[in-house]
Amino acid sequence: STSMTEDAAVFGGLNNMLEGLENAYTLYHPKMLAVSTTCMAEVIGDDLNSYIRTAREKGVIPQELPVPFAHTPSFVGSNITGYDNMMKGILTAVTAGRKGGPNGKINIIPGFDTYTGNYREMKRLFDIMDVKHTILADVSDIYDSPNSGEYKLYPGGTPLEDAADSINALATVALQKYSTSKTLDYISKEWSQPVSALPPVGIKNTDRFFEEISKITGKPVPHEIEDERGRAVDAMIDSHPYVHGKRFALVGDPDLLPGLISFLLEMGGVPVHIVCTNGDKKFREDAEAILHESPFGQGGKVYIHKDMWHLRSLMFTEPVDFLIGNSYAKLLWRDTGTPLIRIGFPLFDRHHLHRYPIIGYQGVLNLVNWIVNTVLDEMDRKTMNTTSFDVIR
Repeated sequence: STSMTEDAAVFGGLNNMLEGLENAYTLYHPKMLAVSTTCMAEVIGDDLNSYIRTAREKGVIPQELPVPFAHTPSFVGSNITGYDNMMKGILTAVTAGRKGGPNGKINIIPGFDTYTGNYREMKRLFDIMDVKHTILADVSDIYDSPNSGEYKLYPGGTPLEDAADSINALATVALQKYSTSKTLDYISKEWSQPVSALPPVGIKNTDRFFEEISKITGKPVPHEIEDERGRAVDAMIDSHPYVHGKRFALVGDPDLLPGLISFLLEMGGVPVHIVCTNGDKKFREDAEAILHESPFGQGGKVYIHKDMWHLRSLMFTEPVDFLIGNSYAKLLWRDTGTPLIRIGFPLFDRHHLHRYPIIGYQGVLNLVNWIVNTVLDEMDRKTMNTTSFDVIR
């Protein structure tokens, strides 16, 4: 819609879309061409299904080319809404007519996840368990392709054949709940496939995740993964005294915050302010349920449809020791002086954090690392000119 003229705004964007499809197919020769909308097309009310059918009839694109589409106006929902709509659209298009016998695999939908380390960690864990799986969709090599000196137009990704065969999987497990709600509902109803949302962030959530995978596949959790759990718990015990009783404010997407809240409670931290701009009432109920499970969460309050300016006021009126959030939260660090632990999306002002997983037991180690070392940095800063400025912590 960025190239629409007045004529397109009045009469519709069909000609723009035909030209765009033709150019994209001619230049890039894709095996699939996905279409999403922006504000102008949605305000006009463009009929994407009709436009794509017209493009096939006019020979602009091949008849057999999959062209999934989704309505993703920026004035409806948020980034997770658009992700969910597009994922559902892609799976609807590529699996049409592909229903067959069970393929013995598990589908994994990461959700709106920009941590490429999470994708690689999930594949590593399933390989250790010897569980056949399909990642829908694997963006790890797309966002984080190696610098090999050879240019690849399409690095990595999930093969379309694997995506098409996902309709025949044993089950589908989403690592995020709120960014996959429509997709999971579609899979459950249209594919008649068992679905679940199991975000493996923190010890308890990761335990639950592996229990479900073991139940689906009938395969036990290997000792190698149990050892990883033991090392994560050992790290938590080592660092627990420094996190215990510390007060935290958190801001982020609804799929990230529950896992972080649960993890902080496992460490004895005290979540005080939880702000989720794009959270709904169901998110608030889920977050409050997690808080009420622990004595450290009894005083925590969850705010939905509020922004960082609101959190700024909360942090001035009821100060906390640390803040967890994305790069935009550094403005709160500047204004309130509260140390910021960068976890979430987006992360613009620090390099390579997205390469480290925050899921699974390795993710627990990374969360412990980032949080406790920020606490220790702050201890050093505050004791710099005192006798408590110690080399050993």
